[in-house]
Amino acid sequence: MDAPTNPRTGQPITTESLDEVGREALPGYLGLEFTGIANEQVHARLDVKPHHLAPNGYLHAATVIALADTACGYGALAFRAEGATGFTTIEIKSNFLGTTREGAIAVTATKAHGGRTTQVWDAEVVDEGTGKPIALFRCTQMMLYPRE
Repeated sequence: MDAPTNPRTGQPITTESLDEVGREALPGYLGLEFTGIANEQVHARLDVKPHHLAPNGYLHAATVIALADTACGYGALAFRAEGATGFTTIEIKSNFLGTTREGAIAVTATKAHGGRTTQVWDAEVVDEGTGKPIALFRCTQMMLYPRE
């Protein structure tokens, strides 16, 4: 498979370009770092900081969802259907299996279905230090095409 390209610029999509595109948006604010993109998978991580925690002192569910959803969304753009120029999320689901208060969390997002109209992505978020699962995540993306 050819390296994924940005539909707007035609440039290759790399971990550096993913970090850059999100730098001034939510992914950058939260500190997401992309560590790999290939073979219809996206890998990312973030260092757990106090602003990622809920008032009870544990990892906030929204932090986990932001990491998983961003990895899946960037994957949907990078590994989009032929002719698609973008996507929009139409459904997400997450099962939480654990938590952490410190360290880092990491995600592997994998395309489970790649149709012309929709894609389904699965993601597993783990405690980076222990490898223990934090959450299982699934989302459905609708492919967007230029209007004629």
